[in-house]
Amino acid sequence: MAGNDTSRSRTPSPPNKSMLSRTLTLLIVCGIAAFIVLVGRLFWIQIDQHERFETAAIGQQVRATALSSDRGTIYDRNGKILAMSATVDTIYISPAEIVMYEEDPVFIAQNLSAILGVDYAKILDMTRDTKSWYKTVARKVDDSLSEQVREFKNENDLKGVKIETDSKRYYPYSSLASHVVGFVGYDNNGLLGIELSLDKLLTGSSGRIVRAKNAFGTDMLYTKYEDYYDAADGYDAVLTIDATVQYYMEKHLQQAMDDYGVKKAAAIAMDPKTGEVLGMVSLENFDLNNYQAVSEKTRKAMAETTDEVVRKSIFESAQQAQWHNNAVEDMYEPGSTFKPFTVAMALEEGKVTKDSSIYCGGFYQVPGDLPDEGRHCWNLSGHGMQTLQQTLQHSCNVAMMQIAQMVGAEKYYEYVDAFGFNSKTGIELAGEAGSLWWDEELFCNPYNQTQLAAASFGQTFNITRLQLVRAMCAVVNGGYLMQPYLVKEIRDQDGNTVSKAEPTVIRQVISEQTSATMREMLESVVGDMLEGTGKSAYVAGYRIGGKTGTSTDTVVEAQTQVKQYIVSFIGFAPADDPKICILVTLENPDASCGVSVSGGAMGAPTVGNMMRDILPYLGVEANYSEQEKANIDRGVPSVVNQPLDEAIRILSEQGFEYRTYGTSATVTGQLPAAGTVVAANSQIVLYCGSEPSGEQEEVPDLTGLSYDIARQRLGFYALYISTDYNNVSDTQWVTVAKQNIEPGTMVDHGTVIKVKLVSNEAAVNARF
Repeated sequence: MAGNDTSRSRTPSPPNKSMLSRTLTLLIVCGIAAFIVLVGRLFWIQIDQHERFETAAIGQQVRATALSSDRGTIYDRNGKILAMSATVDTIYISPAEIVMYEEDPVFIAQNLSAILGVDYAKILDMTRDTKSWYKTVARKVDDSLSEQVREFKNENDLKGVKIETDSKRYYPYSSLASHVVGFVGYDNNGLLGIELSLDKLLTGSSGRIVRAKNAFGTDMLYTKYEDYYDAADGYDAVLTIDATVQYYMEKHLQQAMDDYGVKKAAAIAMDPKTGEVLGMVSLENFDLNNYQAVSEKTRKAMAETTDEVVRKSIFESAQQAQWHNNAVEDMYEPGSTFKPFTVAMALEEGKVTKDSSIYCGGFYQVPGDLPDEGRHCWNLSGHGMQTLQQTLQHSCNVAMMQIAQMVGAEKYYEYVDAFGFNSKTGIELAGEAGSLWWDEELFCNPYNQTQLAAASFGQTFNITRLQLVRAMCAVVNGGYLMQPYLVKEIRDQDGNTVSKAEPTVIRQVISEQTSATMREMLESVVGDMLEGTGKSAYVAGYRIGGKTGTSTDTVVEAQTQVKQYIVSFIGFAPADDPKICILVTLENPDASCGVSVSGGAMGAPTVGNMMRDILPYLGVEANYSEQEKANIDRGVPSVVNQPLDEAIRILSEQGFEYRTYGTSATVTGQLPAAGTVVAANSQIVLYCGSEPSGEQEEVPDLTGLSYDIARQRLGFYALYISTDYNNVSDTQWVTVAKQNIEPGTMVDHGTVIKVKLVSNEAAVNARF
């Protein structure tokens, strides 16, 4: 027992050195670990996440006010403004400050709704987000409305209503060159055309004012902290587009759409020597100042359905269609406008000369055709023996197949590449299409020349309109394939040139001599009134060359099994020294319009109309032959108050006939009025002391009559005739297809009936 008691009273022994050492080591390790964690955390906060927390701190401590930059101006080649920016205002509210300053949200919403036309409930709903300092009520507000908001704000000392300076894009010419110029969105970012392509250059960079703010988010008082960062305005762009050339192209292309019931049309004009695009049209146009608006036809279609999904689909499809630039973004089958390239290849390779003889029997077979297969010429009976020039004038398919065989598939393929048909042009617009051509191995198969045959006259492959214009420019400019371009110059806001485009030769495809021969032959396609399929493009006083084309819309045909046509014409002038080359394509014309569906009957006169207005504008002087001088329409001279003998002399000298009423020796009145443009040899009515009859005359039906006969028939009723047809110097080749005043309409004496003329051979040339 005593031993046990002794053991219970024993005291614990103190820790030895080993235990103390382990404990100390553990504490040190834990301390180091904690320190490492702390250092790691500090590193993460102060180094790794420095920018994040600094940004958050600055966001809590300062308020930044944006300073918008001015978007650069877009000019045409002559300095006309196509797009510009103007100062407007953005109206917004600060719900947080409305609460902070105890302002009435209902009062604010009611008045802003009344001034700006914004839904009251929408504004009131904005005021309920009391944590927000910025809610946009209306953007791009014009001065008149902005001033009303400013008066409302000041009169009621409202701190929750804000006005912020902004800019708005204006397009002075509305729809002119809409697909080229393009438009910007609400944030002034480019969405189409040059506005999109040059968005970074045009935009510049925004500036800002940075001020310290308090915990409530308002500017701090009694502080000098403020940083100011200047906005950098965007660059200006000068385009190669000529607004006047563009206007004439759009005017006559729209007229062609109306006359022929065309669904879609495009046109491109290029300077053959430089590659500058002078005009580019893709109808129908739209108003750049209201780019989201759709046509009346679309609005009617939307009104016919109550299904919102369908309505939205119609609206969005119409918008996408009107913004689509088919001059650049679509491929098509060129048809006979491709034939000049086949001929140019053969000339360059020495396989043919201008006087070579080529026979057309109306049908032709090539290796690869089955015994009962082959290709017909559009003239089923054949053209017989022709010179090389006549093969172009006649647009002969059979001749083109033979010429292509002379060139050979391998060499033909090389020229296709050289003319640029297998590569995009690189024009400064988004969405440029490429081309669809045969694989080289397939195309060059010596046992199957069906692809070569089809290619020779422009069928069963697809290219773009821009590729065709570029290549035709090479054919007529001396053989040089040029780089097409739309942007001529970039300037800063002080007018200093930042960059400038220069004409760039990609390669020489054919020789100067071959090019000169091609110009001569293509001029005969237009100028030869007997042989040329393009005679409707003739403009009195000018030398014009070109080629007609009619092809099927293969995409539509594949999808719908319905054959639709694309008629076209590509022309250049003056033929001996080209300054402009124009391609026009008209899609799916209405066969019941009264004019045959063909490039010669529809495309050629459209280009001719454009040339008639554009060439004088470009400074190309007309050089009339004696026959042209005698037959072209002209303005009626003023002979009122002239002695009758003198009046007769003046009218006779200017190519007019006359008849008189009354017995006075002095002319007291005339029909039609001075300056009225009418046909040559029209009979001017001279009143010598008498008065014109107050009776009206019934307009006769002129369709199917020659221009001369129609003039004479109208003259009997003291009515007159005029036309936009470009060549009336050989009037036996043309007849009246349409008249602007319907037959049977009662009109006053002296009224001028404007008629549309077509070639008598239009029906013969229905495919070429």
